[in-house]
Amino acid sequence: MPDYPRLASFRTAEAFDARLEELELELPFDSELTPGPDAPLAQPLTLKTGPLAGFTLGNRFCVLPMEGWDGTLDGRPTELVERRWERFGLSGAKLIWGGEAVAVQADGRANPNQLLITSETVEELAELRRVLELAHEQQFETTADLLIGLQLTHSGRFARPTGKQMAPRILYHHPLLDRKFGIDADMPVITDDYIRRLIESFVKAAKLAQDAGYAFVDVKHCHGYLGHEFLTATTRPGAYGGSFENRTRFLREVIEGIRAEAPGMAIGVRVSAFDFEPFQPGPDGTGIPTPFETSTYDFAFGGDGTGVGLDLTEPFAFMDLLAEREIELVCITGGSPYYNPHIQRPALFPPSDGYQPPEDPLVGVARQIAVTAALKAHQPELV
Repeated sequence: MPDYPRLASFRTAEAFDARLEELELELPFDSELTPGPDAPLAQPLTLKTGPLAGFTLGNRFCVLPMEGWDGTLDGRPTELVERRWERFGLSGAKLIWGGEAVAVQADGRANPNQLLITSETVEELAELRRVLELAHEQQFETTADLLIGLQLTHSGRFARPTGKQMAPRILYHHPLLDRKFGIDADMPVITDDYIRRLIESFVKAAKLAQDAGYAFVDVKHCHGYLGHEFLTATTRPGAYGGSFENRTRFLREVIEGIRAEAPGMAIGVRVSAFDFEPFQPGPDGTGIPTPFETSTYDFAFGGDGTGVGLDLTEPFAFMDLLAEREIELVCITGGSPYYNPHIQRPALFPPSDGYQPPEDPLVGVARQIAVTAALKAHQPELV
């Protein structure tokens, strides 16, 4: 089993740089920390396009969306959720990216205590925003430079709306994930009619979020959930699979619907811009790629067909699609915690049901930074 050095063991910038050289990684860093108001992350940021053009964020710190397990069974916030959002406000971060992953319909919840946005729950979600704003204003005197969004999601293949038992909604049969998660070969895939109704649910949810005072919604396209699965649906026939145009049709139609039904509502997208094939524990517990029988692995958005390499041709096209629609808020992540967590959250310690990391976590950090830098260079106007 690999024994990687802990980051805390590098006491000097020189020691850390030596480790990077040993790993043959390009990961430039400042050897001295700039504190206080001159720090890079303390600088304001002005948005340039879309409904939020001209809005200035007070700093570059961001709170990414949580997937809570502590709401009520009917999708409402509890005191624990409110306390978390109060902490978001006290943190000082000026961009609250979604705050919480909120399902747009009941069958898309990732767990039975995930928040749900409906006409019955929307007032409680508005109160969450108010709790955050009040805490932020009391601590920092103003909310004029604070931007709060709400992440909208459907968990698709990884839906568990009523309990521990998965109740997947799949776009296509995946040769490795079906086997890994016990999905029968005769399970029906969701229909185009279901997808069209789901688009209506996303649009309705965005309108409700606007009514609740949120500045933007994130149309989630990451981590193996349904939005991400659209991007990998190369074998699905019909209007929502196959070609890149078809695999992005869901997102384009959601955007069009939000623009029509909730004018002035800004849109963001959190996307897994690259993916690997599923990993599994090897003989010593270290993660290894799951063998596949085909000549190429065609189910990794941003993958090169090997299952463990990158090709950013389609992610570049995805950034172009967003830029053309004046969607400036883009959050880059990768992979999925369900089947290759070492690339999605590089760490020395695996999840309880996972495998030991097959690479030094710094390799994963460098990969994520390099992909994000390449996408930023391709579309520099995207935040």
